[in-house]
Amino acid sequence: MTESTADETSPGTPPPGPQDAAPMGGSASEPGHPKAEQATRIVEASRSFGITPEQYMLPAQQQIRMLSPEGTLVPEDQQGTGPGHEYPIPEDEVLLKAYESLVAGRRINDQNYALVRQGRMAVYPSSHGQEACQVGAALCLGEGDWMFPTYRDSVAVITRGVDPLDVMVSFRGDWHCGYDPTAYRVGAMSTPLTTQLLHAVGVAHAAKLRGEDTVVLAMCGDGATSEGDFHEALNFAAVFEVPVVFFVQNNGYAISVPLSHQSAAPSLAHKAIGYGMAGEQVDGNDMVAVLAVLRRAVHLAREHSMPLLVEAVTYRMQAHTNADDATRYRDSEEVEQWKRKDPLKRMRTFLSSKGLLDGDVEEQFSTTAESVAASLRTAMTAEPKGDPLELFDHVYSEPTAQLRQQRSQLADELARAEEGGTA
Repeated sequence: MTESTADETSPGTPPPGPQDAAPMGGSASEPGHPKAEQATRIVEASRSFGITPEQYMLPAQQQIRMLSPEGTLVPEDQQGTGPGHEYPIPEDEVLLKAYESLVAGRRINDQNYALVRQGRMAVYPSSHGQEACQVGAALCLGEGDWMFPTYRDSVAVITRGVDPLDVMVSFRGDWHCGYDPTAYRVGAMSTPLTTQLLHAVGVAHAAKLRGEDTVVLAMCGDGATSEGDFHEALNFAAVFEVPVVFFVQNNGYAISVPLSHQSAAPSLAHKAIGYGMAGEQVDGNDMVAVLAVLRRAVHLAREHSMPLLVEAVTYRMQAHTNADDATRYRDSEEVEQWKRKDPLKRMRTFLSSKGLLDGDVEEQFSTTAESVAASLRTAMTAEPKGDPLELFDHVYSEPTAQLRQQRSQLADELARAEEGGTA
């Protein structure tokens, strides 16, 4: 990666080094001022890479990409990497695990999309085409870290270790959340836009106060960056220096609203510097690059106890949900262009060229993925038997007198109905 042009120098004048960086924050740079302490952390992080604070916080001038759309390795001098933005290729076993998860994620996406059309699920926000972001989000975290997903991040939640059947119950309307968030360190999949970012920051702040070694990955889409909660979450995270990685999956549309109608910034990654954190933009359909960038972001957040923002440029191949007609706001030519950047095909080609993937391994991964799809078909075809009284169980930790009265009334009506009386 070439160095940022944030530092303007006259011809023949060497660029300023980290030791020459001007104090950040004006009068707030006085010793003991909270802003000075925050700036010191940024300066320390930038010095560890031998660059200026501006070069540390600004995204690379070139989007980080390691695989071409055809799946070949991009020459190192064209990957967008450089001083302070080094991204080594992940280990072979990690790449193979990522590909296995990609295969499973694609099969899960397509199976659930079919189940919606069959009326077995009420809705399913597919991440078909975005699976590299999903898999990278799960594999970059340590066992003690947390993930806060959106409604479109089923594959990420499953890759994190949650049973696919437990993930899908909310999309059938059986339950609000089918898994225990504390058991997997995965927040409930959030349908309200951007609220999960505030929850993520709160968990990270609490973990820091308790002295826990925890990094939190806060996931959102490009549409969420237009919400007030986005600003509040990033501002709080930066001011209180909590280890959160904000992972923005920019698939180009907030339902039908294109990114050009949401932001005039050079990239969503550039928004980071306004909050006092580092930002980076990566090719979201490049599994190798996504893994490399997210792993580095998690490492930096953990090492310096500071937030970072990663923008992954990707594409939603299918409609927003089954209730959406994507042909009303994008044309088939645009979709075809993104098909040629498919993360699954790129990764398959790359691993095959490295000798890590052959027919036997491919068949093994496909068989495992098909087994998951079959389990989903069986589970979603069965008719669930819900308990109406569960409506009252988790409204308050201690039910109010009114809730107890309502529960008793409903229980009486259900009992009379079962006996053949009039409910």
